[in-house]
Amino acid sequence: DWVPAHFPTDAHGLGMFDGTALYEYAHPFEGFHQDWDTYIYNLGRTEVHGFMLASALHWLREFHVDGLRVDAVASMLYRDYSRNEGEWIPNRHGGRENLEAIEFLRHLNDVVALEAPGALVIAEESTAFPGVSKPVADGGLGFSYKWNMGWMHDSLMYIQEDPIHRSYHHDKMTFSIVYAYSEHFVLPISHDEVVHGKGSLIGKMPGDRWQKFANLRAYLSFMWTHPGKKLLFMGSEFGQWREWHHDRELDWYLLNEPDHKGAQDLVRDLNRLYREEPALHELDSVPAGFQWLIGDDRSNSTFAWLRRSSSGHPLLVVANFTPVVRENYRVGVPAGGHWLEIFNSDAARYGGSNTGNGAGVLTEEVERHGQSVSLSLILPPLGVVILRPQA
Repeated sequence: DWVPAHFPTDAHGLGMFDGTALYEYAHPFEGFHQDWDTYIYNLGRTEVHGFMLASALHWLREFHVDGLRVDAVASMLYRDYSRNEGEWIPNRHGGRENLEAIEFLRHLNDVVALEAPGALVIAEESTAFPGVSKPVADGGLGFSYKWNMGWMHDSLMYIQEDPIHRSYHHDKMTFSIVYAYSEHFVLPISHDEVVHGKGSLIGKMPGDRWQKFANLRAYLSFMWTHPGKKLLFMGSEFGQWREWHHDRELDWYLLNEPDHKGAQDLVRDLNRLYREEPALHELDSVPAGFQWLIGDDRSNSTFAWLRRSSSGHPLLVVANFTPVVRENYRVGVPAGGHWLEIFNSDAARYGGSNTGNGAGVLTEEVERHGQSVSLSLILPPLGVVILRPQA
């Protein structure tokens, strides 16, 4: 977590380092963040620009970290970030963009690609600034990935609703696909979501204990099968109840309880599946890798979609976000024959009710969802199933 946007005002820090505004802008409209009580780096100064490049390269070359997550990029891009009218100074063209910070980020990503090939540089950026993960040569900022804050906010808002109300928030789970290919995205369930009174991930889930765990498993399964790379904060993978705290270790003793161990096993199996099934990762950032089959079944809070590999091999994902078993739920599929159920978030080994489609299902000559054949499925309660055609 690398922060070139701002730095603390502590007396022992970089602020007024030699008695003058050496690292920061001198004017408080440019050099001070009221939200965070921090100073803002003056990246227009050659010395500060070089100092920050050296900092990034030191972590990558000397400490061999795999990558940098660049914090608060939105605050770097705009001079009026979180400022009222009359509290900011325009750039030399009269605009709101911070031209020197934008130039620094482009230079950073070019230098990292040259000096630390293979290292990732990921932007935590919350606005619609264009081309964050587009190459610098094509006019972008050059980041490897951008955090998908929209997906995170929408999906968490949806999953926290009682299932009886989810039909009114259906679009929260479908809207992310509209812009999924505008950037190279990471789906972030990060430290920001499990600290400062926000509670743990499982603590956000509605219902009794069984439903909380079922919701958690379904949500993580939805996340792993949605386009975009995955980021899950520690403890979320086994359903830690307590909000994370930097002074304590994780509550590993919870793994002695079957439902916590089941959640951990689910994440392990999702990771294995993600690695082994090219359809879940090969075409992550192009529209050909994803196809809605059912995105409008609002009344049942149910979704179905295909993921495809570069060779066209499909996986079918069906998600039921209600605690009701749905029998004879028909979904059109692109290939006839036997479809094998390769994953079920409601499996008994994960702590579920073991409702599903057993060894798989044969297609029937019934047209649905633009496909000439279809499957009649049993959908588990608060569950996600993944099927693939048997070769």
